Amino acid sequence: MTVILLRHGVSTSNTAHTLAGRSAGVDLTDRGREQAQNLVQRLGALPIEHIVSSPLLRCQRTVTPLADKLGLEAEPDERLLEVDYGEWTGRPLSELVNEPLWKIVQRHASAAVFPSGEGLAQVQFRAVAAIRERDRAFADKHGGDVLWVACTHGDVIKSVLADAFGIHLDGFQRIVVEPASVSVVRYSPTAPYVWRVNDTGADLSSLAAISPQTGRESRSGPVPGGETGTTGSTGNGDAEHPDS
Repeated sequence: MTVILLRHGVSTSNTAHTLAGRSAGVDLTDRGREQAQNLVQRLGALPIEHIVSSPLLRCQRTVTPLADKLGLEAEPDERLLEVDYGEWTGRPLSELVNEPLWKIVQRHASAAVFPSGEGLAQVQFRAVAAIRERDRAFADKHGGDVLWVACTHGDVIKSVLADAFGIHLDGFQRIVVEPASVSVVRYSPTAPYVWRVNDTGADLSSLAAISPQTGRESRSGPVPGGETGTTGSTGNGDAEHPDS
């Protein structure tokens, strides 16, 4: 089973340099809407069976063009919500960097609990549970491997990737996840395997190779020499990085 972890496109909060959190009404910018439309070209030809999304507006707006193209309905999952930043919600990042908690978030994330909000360890627990439970449910429903999309937020995706890499949550800030980027994790019976991280390029056709619908062999993990056992481009593409 393979999940495409999609971060929402550039939002009004990204360009305002504030911490949006779960603030209502945070929408995509013109650039974010362009990125959402570009997802139709980037992912629209893949054999995607399900789209799951954070219920927040910026994620819903991001997946709508792709869902329409594929004839799917995005399924909301509150476990993929943005971090509850509590009293930090809506504040300028330029102010937050001076808070004592900022250094803890950067260096000791597993101990970080936002005032009147949630802890990053809680975020990882709920997000990983959501991804793995959905993955098993889709496998049972389809009787085998399928490709699906989970659209969520930067810190949520980084926490899921940290789990997939097998690294401590304290290292999750070393992972970069830009707006509208794609990261890919394949869950096998033995372990998760990370195929891509922070991919903002256009050619994602090689992801079709992991689906039995292509009729090509699919392996559950890497083989000696570091190969994945499939053909096709695995580069990150040369598209310009979007605003963040």
